[in-house]
Formats: sequence, C-alpha cells, structure tokens
Amino acid sequence: MATLAVTNSFSSGTTIVAGDMNQNFDDVEAFINSSPGVVQKDIVDAKGDIVAATASNTVSRLAVGTNDHVLTADSSEATGLKWASAPADATKMPLAGGTFTGAVTFQGASPILLQGATTGNGYEYTLTVVDPTADRTITVPNTSGTMALVDNASAVISNTVFN
Repeated sequence: MATLAVTNSFSSGTTIVAGDMNQNFDDVEAFINSSPGVVQKDIVDAKGDIVAATASNTVSRLAVGTNDHVLTADSSEATGLKWASAPADATKMPLAGGTFTGAVTFQGASPILLQGATTGNGYEYTLTVVDPTADRTITVPNTSGTMALVDNASAVISNTVFN
C-alpha cells in the first residue's frame, strides 16, 4: 500500500497559511483517488452492494441481489461472483406436494400426523409405533375399502354385506 505524503508539515506554534493547508488537502485527495488499497465510499450506492476484486489492485461494485437469490461463484463474471436463484434442495421435500421414492424412515413414537380438510380445529389422526423388539411388517391389501381397527372391528364387520 502506498504511503501518504503531504507537501507541508506543521509544528506547534507555526502559523498555518490557508494555501498550504489546501495543498495538504489536495495531497490527501490525490492519495485516496489514486492509491491501491483505498476503497472509495462512492463505489457502493445501495444497501447490500458488495465490493469485489476484478483484478490485482482493482475493485468493483457488485450490485445488491434480489430477494430469494444467493451469491454464487462464477468465473465468467468480472467480479467472479453473481446472484442466482437459490437452487432447490433435492434432499428435502417441499412444504406442499412432492413424492417420496424408495424407502422412507420415520423416527419417533408418533412420527406421522394426518390433518383433515379442516385444519387448525385441534383434531388429527396420529399414527404411533410401539418400540419394536424385532422387524415387523404390516401389509395394506391391494383393494379399496375400510380397514377395521381392533376397537371397532365388530361394528365394521356387522355393517358389511358379504356376497
């Protein structure tokens, strides 16, 4: 980094002439405007602007990005950076919709809550799992209909017409 050199120096008791002081101000301004390592405050003009190097001892402004964009390395850009849309994370399900493929493991004693069409009413179905002591399999039949639960099996069976 360059060293600031001013034309005039002053010591205690010296009368300072305005022209000498103005020359010193000119020296400081020239130093700031031409010296590497000094970044001009006017290079940034908006909240979120980034100062980035474009070459050795050369800085440039990368304008603030837009909402939901991320800063990405890109060597084809002068600053080596660009704003890009945030990539979707293929390892996460979207908040709505989406499809699981392959095996899915849920952990916890009550990992699945099913909410009906009326959300926020305080009622939902909770599928719970007793901590298994061996591998267990429950097979859902390849048919349409109602699955009976132990607590209401007799009611479901008594209302069923057998052909």
